[in-house]
Amino acid sequence: MSMQIDCFARKLFCSSSSPLVSVPLPSRRETHLWYVIPDEVKDASLQNQYMKLLSPCEKKTVLQMQGDRLQKGALLARALVRTTLARYTDTQVSPNLLKFQKNNFGKPEVEWKHDVQWNPPSLHFNISHSSSLIACGVTVDMPIGIDVEEKQRKAKTSTMAFARRYFSPHEVERLQAIADPEVQRHEFIKLWTLKEAYVKALGRGFSASPFKTFAIQFRRKPKSRLHVTLDSHSEDFKIVVEPLNASEDVKTNWQFGLFELARSHYAAICIGNNKTTEGEENHPLKLKVWRTIPFVEDECVSGSDSVVALSGLT
Repeated sequence: MSMQIDCFARKLFCSSSSPLVSVPLPSRRETHLWYVIPDEVKDASLQNQYMKLLSPCEKKTVLQMQGDRLQKGALLARALVRTTLARYTDTQVSPNLLKFQKNNFGKPEVEWKHDVQWNPPSLHFNISHSSSLIACGVTVDMPIGIDVEEKQRKAKTSTMAFARRYFSPHEVERLQAIADPEVQRHEFIKLWTLKEAYVKALGRGFSASPFKTFAIQFRRKPKSRLHVTLDSHSEDFKIVVEPLNASEDVKTNWQFGLFELARSHYAAICIGNNKTTEGEENHPLKLKVWRTIPFVEDECVSGSDSVVALSGLT
């Protein structure tokens, strides 16, 4: 699947005191994703600069983490969110001045300070991280959930034992049909990222939307004659969510994107839009991706081998 995306190619190598590069807001049905690789951030003075962006509560949370690696990951996650969102304010808000609030289930949201001379953008964001990569997804006017998982992730128990514990019977059946254990493991990780992204887009958390209460389906698009399998990379199928009980939220039209990121991770995006017109759900999502070290380097990697679409993206 092609990933040729209209994205300005920008690569900056500069001092840690350089300002953030402003970025135009995502367009309709578009997601922007920024990611940082913790092992690439080695400068202690830069990490101190990131710490100054945090609120007192955030600093306390970071310093309470056990071990340097966990502290660094927590610091970079918060710094990535603040610097990413500040890019979309046209220099109106500095990263350290951003305020956040949480919904009833604990999902963070931007709390804008309204000004008569400036209307803040209706940004939605979500963050996900592994030990080796931290990502922040951004949309406008649409709820978003993202998840990133290492491709080499290993479960302490067998893949199928883990799947039976968390997945729906239909998903377990599809995984069981894969004979090769390594292929099965990779398909399990892809499915996990999609389910995680959906739960995070709902904004209710895993406890309120357990993985067994819904199934991720790979359905053939109208007019497609192909037999679609779980690990297919064909454009002739789309990813949909199927609630398995009446309490599950089905009011929003959810769309998914699945891709490989930085050659080391699987990543999933789920966005919702109540205003979708009939037939629009068949349009793939647009995605723009940047690798960043905030205040030092920004590189647009859309269209490169760092972002390889698997399904649902244009």
